[in-house]
Amino acid sequence: MKRTDTVKPSTSKPARKSSTRHAPARAADAESIVAERQGTVSVLRSVVEMLRGVVGPNVEIVLHDLTRPQKSVVAIANGHVTGRAVGSSILDGPRDDKAFAHAIAQLAPGEPSSSTVVPAYPTLTPAGQPLKSDTVIFRDRAGVAFAALCINSDMTVFEAAASWLDSVLHGGRREPPTRARKQPEVDVLMQEILDEAVRTIGKPARTLSRAEKITAVERMMRRGVFSVRGSIEKVAAALGVTRFTIYNYLDEIRGREKDAQG
Repeated sequence: MKRTDTVKPSTSKPARKSSTRHAPARAADAESIVAERQGTVSVLRSVVEMLRGVVGPNVEIVLHDLTRPQKSVVAIANGHVTGRAVGSSILDGPRDDKAFAHAIAQLAPGEPSSSTVVPAYPTLTPAGQPLKSDTVIFRDRAGVAFAALCINSDMTVFEAAASWLDSVLHGGRREPPTRARKQPEVDVLMQEILDEAVRTIGKPARTLSRAEKITAVERMMRRGVFSVRGSIEKVAAALGVTRFTIYNYLDEIRGREKDAQG
């Protein structure tokens, strides 16, 4: 009798494909994004230097590296307007800066874009003087905000216009000396901003209603608080809520702004 062999189908699972081959590609892409950011910041430094010789002494030009909020200012002209210098924190800038809302919104997954322009909006110096501000937020191809170029015009120093015209007509320009101002620590600035946001509402932090807490969070967002590492936890503790509640507040604020823009 002729023998027939029966081959049983294999029950073993196919070997899982290794994902390690994708690691070099991801690493290369990350390095490419870092190089892209560094190239853009380098170009923007040159723009600040160019504008330094064009604008009047009452106009501040400042370049932020948003990836290092504790020392975000990497180039500045006419820093006497807000009392800042290279190495200042992002929290040490103008108050009520709505451009931060656009920058922070882009930290969440979104449509990649090269830049967002936030034109002609009012802000205040740390001393309370009115400014007119314009900001461009730069994002990498992943849609993450990494740099901001800001122009802050001091609207109270009208005589600076006459000085600027005189310098253009007679050559040379006398830039007022930068006022030396001690740069507060980031944690101190954050606490001051948090206290100011709550004090404006006029009630102890833990007695605020949900709507009032959202208002306080919005004020802090506009001061750039949430670009600093660990800020979510500190604000949550101060308001007596969880960190997830703060994320929900921020999502609600961004949603309202998108609806208003739409």
